[in-house]
Amino acid sequence: MSAQNRFAQAVQDPASALPQGLTSKGGQNDPLRFAVYRNNVHVSLVTALTRAFPVVRALVGEEFFAAMARVFVAQTKPSSPMLFQYGENFPDFIADFPPAASLPYLSDVARLECAWTRAYHAADDPILTVNALAGLQPSNLLQSRLALHPACALITSRFPVGSIWHAHRQSPPAALGSAGPETVLIARPGLDVVVTVLPHQDTDFARAIMAGATVGDAATASANNADFDLGSALVGLVSLGAFKPSKGNKA
Repeated sequence: MSAQNRFAQAVQDPASALPQGLTSKGGQNDPLRFAVYRNNVHVSLVTALTRAFPVVRALVGEEFFAAMARVFVAQTKPSSPMLFQYGENFPDFIADFPPAASLPYLSDVARLECAWTRAYHAADDPILTVNALAGLQPSNLLQSRLALHPACALITSRFPVGSIWHAHRQSPPAALGSAGPETVLIARPGLDVVVTVLPHQDTDFARAIMAGATVGDAATASANNADFDLGSALVGLVSLGAFKPSKGNKA
């Protein structure tokens, strides 16, 4: 194991001994100083989670969140040098964290917040516009597969996660407008990330088209819903910035 790897392992594991050959300016081993450095790294990771999951923190409270984050940090080390990417597996951790079992929707809220962070840092690709689709013949449109914009994500939950997220973005929290399952689109059509609860009748269509189905096949997936309208569903997704121009369509 290289000296760099030994140093990283010692920083991440409080039970590890001081790395061999690491000394202070005076040439002495200084485990107390290294412990301070190790603690600073731990605190920085907890702080990164606190910033990335503000609604989760609001739902459980500062004390509970800090305790949960400390347990996660002790078990999970960064896999990327980019600190904003830390916590991608925090939702799965929450789902299996016994003290959070009384809040079964919490992990889905965390997934939404992960998607928000990814959208915020996604590439600045152009957005497919409604005008770009208007010139397509209906048959060509139905056979088209639309390319997802890198900022776009879809969160499906048996809980009203979009309404919960919106309600707890303010203090005090707003009243929930929904109590049932929700499918949420996260996109960045401009400078700001937008979180939208999709109409119930559009969810099957959105899931299918974002999984790679053609527009026609995605419409067929929603055929059993009497309220589904292909035109309004497609225009809605395009207007929200869900897609980017591809070979068959230009912005």
